[in-house]
Order: sequence, then C-alpha cells, then structure tokens
Amino acid sequence: MHTHPSSADFPPVPPAEEASLAVTARAARRIGEILATEPPGSMLRISVNGGGCSGFQYGFDVDANRGPDDLLIERDGAGILVDEVSLQYLKGSTVDFVDDLIGQSFRIENPQAVASCGCGTSFSL
Repeated sequence: MHTHPSSADFPPVPPAEEASLAVTARAARRIGEILATEPPGSMLRISVNGGGCSGFQYGFDVDANRGPDDLLIERDGAGILVDEVSLQYLKGSTVDFVDDLIGQSFRIENPQAVASCGCGTSFSL
C-alpha cells in the first residue's frame, strides 16, 4: 500500500519562495472558513491548467496531500498548496477573496497575465 506524504514530511518553505505568491487576509479568512468544514489536514490547492477562454485557467480544490514539489503557504492558519509548475505562472501574484455584485469568489491578481477574461478565472501570458 502506497501512502501519501503529509505536510509534516516536508520542511517549511523559506520566506523568499513564500513571497512569490501573496495571500490577502480576506482570502486567508475565507480559506479558513472553507477548510473548517473539511477533514483535518485539508488545504486549498491553487493550480494553473490549460484551457479557459484566455488560454490558462485557475483551479481551486481542497486537498489533504502535499506532494514533494508543492509549495505550502500558510497565512492566519490557512494552508495553501501550489505545485511547482503552477507556481511558475503565479509568481508575483496576489490571491484575494472578493464579494461583489457578480458574487463571491477568489481572485488572483497576476502581473504575468497579459489578458484575462471577465470572470477572472482565465488568463493568457
């Protein structure tokens, strides 16, 4: 039987790497609310996938398994995982949580994106 490594199996991320993706206090608070309803040890995984109306799209999933190439960012008790490949597309970005007329959602301010769609979940480089 293969067991998945836990977040305790990996050393903490150095501050320089952690600074490559910022998480606002609002986003951390909302992530904490979501994870409170999930099994202990759950974290929010943010990924970048091909597709969407602009070429790439952001993915948000709950995951309890940290892989060896995952960056773990912790803010105000909320754990966020980003795989190494996705991090290349997210460097310098800020994850925020907004509540506006079109609804509540996580929003990523990505300085690398040259275009994005109106829904904020898709972008191109």
